[in-house]
Formats: sequence, structure tokens, C-alpha cells
Amino acid sequence: MHVRIAALLLPLLILQTHAHGQASGWKPAGGGGAAPIARYGNQSPTTPTPSAAPATSPTPNTSAPVTATGQRITRAPVSKGAGELPHEHGQVWREYDISTYTLRDQSSTNPEQRIVDWILRETGYEAWHSTPFGVLSANRRTLTVYHTPQMQSVVADIVDRFVNQAAENHGFGLRIITIKNPNWRARALPLMTALPVQSPGVQGWILAKEDAALLMSELQRRTDFREHNPPHQMVQNGQSLVVSTMRPRPYTKGIIRTQQTWPGYQPELGQLDEGFTLEFSPLLAMDTRTTDAVIKLRLAQVEKMLPVKLEVPNNIAPNQRAECQVPQMTMVQLHERFRWPTDQVLLLSMGVVATPGPQKPNMLTDALQLATGGSAPRADALLFVESKGPVDPSLPGGTAPISTATRPNQTFHGRY
Repeated sequence: MHVRIAALLLPLLILQTHAHGQASGWKPAGGGGAAPIARYGNQSPTTPTPSAAPATSPTPNTSAPVTATGQRITRAPVSKGAGELPHEHGQVWREYDISTYTLRDQSSTNPEQRIVDWILRETGYEAWHSTPFGVLSANRRTLTVYHTPQMQSVVADIVDRFVNQAAENHGFGLRIITIKNPNWRARALPLMTALPVQSPGVQGWILAKEDAALLMSELQRRTDFREHNPPHQMVQNGQSLVVSTMRPRPYTKGIIRTQQTWPGYQPELGQLDEGFTLEFSPLLAMDTRTTDAVIKLRLAQVEKMLPVKLEVPNNIAPNQRAECQVPQMTMVQLHERFRWPTDQVLLLSMGVVATPGPQKPNMLTDALQLATGGSAPRADALLFVESKGPVDPSLPGGTAPISTATRPNQTFHGRY
């Protein structure tokens, strides 16, 4: 009798002892390693649930979701890690004070992002998402960096160029023009020095400011000259300027069936953005003798709309048709970084592309295009970038230069 009672009580004593060991943090021998933690939710990773199993023998989740083919969905294990930053490559922690730059830029909600963008351009995005382990974070006051000493040197150079007071009021002028005939190069080419460009179809040159002023003066005399932005538009060093002429163009991209109303369908309207968007971000070197600039250009133009007849029969009109439009578009994109001497002018040509804005009305050319079904107009798109030196920050927008180089007005008579 006593033996039978002992046999019944023994399993209960074993269960109580096992439960007591879990509550006091006891782990079985050989169960080392970081315990998995919850991926989501507010549950503390240090407080195991009563049903939690040791890390060495996880209980399979029989209620896990499955895919459409019946396969069980699995997720990556998550742990708390070692509890310290990896430093096997000699990484060091640095905090840079960038308030000198961010406090003077009140027009942007996050000016520190420009510093981060330039660091990523200089170092490459993969340097912060691979080995060695690194950290790059910024707010309006501090840029925090954790990386190798070599990478810290590159970051320090970029930050110094932003906070350099010798270049804080330096301005750059932009002029965006189009010339229908690219023969302006015939005589102007000896004045320019070619600049390497990676983007297909784009050419770049640098030329002296005096020669650039004479070239612009001569181009303005041409009948096919057109300027697409204010001639005195400027941007300060370390900031960005976006020039856009994008305008919506509606069209009918399809039909929607409606059985309740006549004629049984309604047009599905779409919209395209036509024009150009230019983003310009300059950054002077510490000695202000050279300039780096990132230029992003997106140009889109609808050449024509191709009509397509769709059959939409109904009980009353079995041969009913509707028309939709398929756009035929031309797009040009440029995203490149350039470096040139500050005392010279950067000139870029996008090639003969679709004009970035509506053409001036011309009764003769409009009639010819209408009669022949002509395509969208084309032109050689040019971008002039010139350093204007210090600008007066007390003036509205700081867009007026304090001093500019001058030269007697000369012309290139007979050169074009």
C-alpha cells in the first residue's frame, strides 16, 4: 500500500522540482548561449514566459502560418547579442558638432541630412552596411560616427567643409538655356576644356569666366535661344536648389465598365508630369579653390499620344467603340558629381533632347507641325554653373553677389 502511494507521488514531486528550477533561472547543463528574444511587442526579453523552452531545444510552433502552397513560414532567430559594439577593426566613436552649419540654415527642417548625403556619396553606401561595423547618425546639433580611423578622417573632411566659415556665404549662379541648333560649338570649342562625364550623351567643359560671359552674350543674340530659369538664380555653398518646370498633362488611359449607366463605360483618366526638374548641390573645398557639385536632372516630354480604339459593345449598340491614348515619351536623366576650379565656369550639354518647357508661339512653325504631324520640339539643353563669390546674407534670400568680375563688352562677330 505504501509503495503504491509513493509511486503516485513521485511524478508530482518531479514536476514541482522542474517548475521551481525554471522560476529560479536554473538551466540544464550544456544549455549555454544567448537565449532568443521576442521579435516584436513590449514583452521584456529577460522575463521568460512559463511555457518558454530552453534555447537549446526550441519547441516547434505548430500554429505558425503557412504559404499558399502549404509550406510553413520560418523567421530568423533574434538574440540580444554580446551587449557591446564590435571593434575588431579598430573602430572608434566620434561626435562632430555641426551646429555652426545647421543654425544658419533656417529654411530646411533637417539640414543635417545634407551632411549625411555627402558622406554617403564620398564613402559609398555599402561602407555603412557591411564589414567593418559602422554607425552614422545625425541631428541638428551632433553627427555621431562609429567607424575605423581612416573612415573618420574622410567624415571629418566633409564636416569641416560644411562648417567652414570662410565659405558659408559663397554663392553659385545657375543658368539653364536651350539652343535648337548645336552649331554654337563650332567656334566656342577652342575656348573650352573638356571634362570627363560618365552619363551617356552628356558633355562637359570648363572655361574662363570672361569667355563664358562672351559666349552667353553671343548665344542670347540667336533666334533659337531660350532661358528656362531666372538669370540671377543662386544657391549658397552646402545647400541645395531645386528648379522645376513640371506641369501635369491629362489623358485618357483606358475605360471603366459601368453596366448601370449609358453608354456602359466611362473614361479612365491619367496624368503625366511633363517638363524638367534640376537639383543642384555644391560644396566648396576647404581652401575654396575647387568645387564639388552633385547635379540631378530629370527631363520628360510627351512626343505624341497614340490613339487606340477599344470595342465596348452593349445591347443597344453592339458595334460601339471608345478611344484611349498611349503616350509616346522621351525621358533624360542625369545624376553625376563634378569637380572643377572655382574660378572657372562649368558648362554641361545634355545633347539634343526634348525641350524642357512649352515653346514660344510661332504661327509658321506651328502650322507646319500641324500639317506634317510633326513630333515634339528638340533642342540642345545647356547648363552654366558659375561661382559668384560671397553673397550678402542680409538681402532677401542672399541672392545678390557682393562683387563680380567684369570685362568690357565684346562680341564674337562672325564666329557663328
